Amino acid sequence: MFKVSVVIPTYNRINRLKKVLKAFEDQIFDKNAFEVIVVSDGSTDGTHETISELKTTYHLNLLIQINQGPAAARNLGLAKALGEYILFVDDDVMPTPKLIVEHMRVHDEQGKNIVVLGPMLTPQEFNMSPWVRWEQAMLVKQYQSMQNGHWQPTARQFYTGNTSLQRSHLLESGGFDPKFRRAEDVELAYRLKNRGLQFVFNSKAIGYHYAERSFPSWIETPYIYGKNDVIFARDKQQIWLLQAVFEEFRTRNLLIRFLVLICLDRIPLSNFIIRILQILAQQSDQLGLEKIVQMTHSAIFNLRYYQGISDELNGRNNFLKQAE
Repeated sequence: MFKVSVVIPTYNRINRLKKVLKAFEDQIFDKNAFEVIVVSDGSTDGTHETISELKTTYHLNLLIQINQGPAAARNLGLAKALGEYILFVDDDVMPTPKLIVEHMRVHDEQGKNIVVLGPMLTPQEFNMSPWVRWEQAMLVKQYQSMQNGHWQPTARQFYTGNTSLQRSHLLESGGFDPKFRRAEDVELAYRLKNRGLQFVFNSKAIGYHYAERSFPSWIETPYIYGKNDVIFARDKQQIWLLQAVFEEFRTRNLLIRFLVLICLDRIPLSNFIIRILQILAQQSDQLGLEKIVQMTHSAIFNLRYYQGISDELNGRNNFLKQAE
C-alpha cells in the first residue's frame, strides 16, 4: 500500500518519458510511499523495453495495452494502483522535487473531498512551436488568475497533466469515459463536482510542460472540445454548460465573433481564412511580433472551437439561435 500512485499514460514519447521518470528520483517525498505507474497505450518506439530495463529508487510499474486512448490508459493505471491517492501526470510534464509533497500537503490540510490542481508551467529553455506557445500562455493566464484570487478553480481546470485526488473518488465516479479522446478529463471532473468535490489550485505543485504538437493536431483539438461541450450538455446532464458557452461567446471581441459568424458551415472560406491567419502568424513569429502571433492563434482556436459547437448542434441556424 502506498500513499500516492502516480499514473502516467504514454504513447511513443520514450525520449521525453525517460527524463520525466528520472526527475521522480529527485522527489523529496518518501520513496517507499509512492509508486509510478506508466501505462503504454500501444507504444511502438521501444517504450516497453526501455522502461523494463530502468533501475529506479522508487517503485516503477509498467502496464501495456493496445492503443485505446488516454482515458482507457488512465483507467488501467487506476485499476492497478495501490495508492490512497492518485496523482495524474502527463508524459511531457517534468515534476519539480516538491511536486508530490505539495499535492499531499493540500490534501492533508483541506480534507479528503478535494481535487488538487497543480500548474504546468512553461520551461524557459524549451523552444515551443508558436501555436503551443499560445496554448501555454493561456494556461499560465488561468493559473495567475486563480493564484491572485480573481476566480476560483472549477471542473473546467481539471487537466490531468498535473492533478490529484483520492483513489476512492475516482473508483466511485466510474473513472474516465473511454469514448472521449479529448476533454475526457473535464467530463470526469463534472461528475466529481456533482459528487460534491471541491477544486483547489496549489501554485507550488509545479510541473514543467515540455509540450510538442503538430499544427494539424493542435487545430483539431478545439474543434473536438466544441463538439464535446455540446455532447456533455446534451448527453451527460451538464445542462448549464451550453448557456455558459454562449455567454462567453457574447463577450468575445468583435473580430472573433465576426470570423465565427461568417465561417460557420462555410468550409472553403473557413479553410482559406485559417490558412491566411497561419501565414500571418508564421511571418510574425519570424519577425518577433509576439502579440500578433498570440492574436492570430487565438482567432484560429476560437474559430475551430465554435465550429465544433455549431456542427454538433446541426448547423448555423441552431448556433445562432443560442447565440442571440
